[in-house]
Amino acid sequence: MISNVAIIGLGLLGGSIGLAIDELAPEITTTGYDRDPATRAAAAKRNLVGTVCETAGEAVANADLVILCVPVGAMEDAAREMADALPKNAIISDVGSSKQSVGEALAKALPDHTIIPAHPVAGTEQSGPEAGFASLFTNRWCILTPAADANKNAVQSLSEFWTKLGANVEIMDAEHHDLVLAVTSHIPHLIAFTIVGTASDLEEVTRSEVIKYSAGGFRDFTRIAASDPVMWRDVFLSNKSAVLEMLGRFSEDLTALQRAIRSGDGDTLHELFSRTRAIRRQVIEEGQDDDRPDFGREDH
Repeated sequence: MISNVAIIGLGLLGGSIGLAIDELAPEITTTGYDRDPATRAAAAKRNLVGTVCETAGEAVANADLVILCVPVGAMEDAAREMADALPKNAIISDVGSSKQSVGEALAKALPDHTIIPAHPVAGTEQSGPEAGFASLFTNRWCILTPAADANKNAVQSLSEFWTKLGANVEIMDAEHHDLVLAVTSHIPHLIAFTIVGTASDLEEVTRSEVIKYSAGGFRDFTRIAASDPVMWRDVFLSNKSAVLEMLGRFSEDLTALQRAIRSGDGDTLHELFSRTRAIRRQVIEEGQDDDRPDFGREDH
């Protein structure tokens, strides 16, 4: 049973984990650490964890679960920073959006520890300690990607932990995870960054009309494109193979769509739009969104 959790990185995800534990699993003790002194001060003010520590070693000293909530490119350094103070039997996990690279980095930094990578598929475009909220993981998926020889009891304990926080837990191979998330998350973000960047270039030509007359679709792209640039830079670099594979497929599909528009092939356009509309309904039926305007999102 997990009774002491250390959270390294106190931004949106780390802060939300701390708040969710306090609300949904108050029997668990929490400590936390962030390299940024201003973030530590904000985390202490919001009571994101029970104790905000001044060093990573202090935070993990008594932990039976350590969750790294830092950009995927910083995972190895964060693991090495706390390595000397880690209890031998602690479970080491994370919240990164790419799993093969994170698993390899943590195994390299902490070869003698139990490592079970995880990815709670939840978040907003906001970042920092002020952005966290306790219900972030409610009815969202958390994907665990343990190695084939991982300790089964540790996997079960981590699964039960995320279930307590309201998540639905799935266990998946790391390579498959990275491919799935390239389709469902990484490529959509890349498209949003690109479209908003293109609009920014056009802005100089159209004298503010792109921003002034933004319709719902463009507003939604700007919401996605407002996501943490450091986090997403690291995601694309760490999940390079899967992203490039899916980007190639997307480019082929986009070329086919371009051909249909040029040739006036309305049947192809209608078939595609009907199929994608049905997928939207399935997302709503799965409880991963609702059908209210602006994705039904409210301020937290």
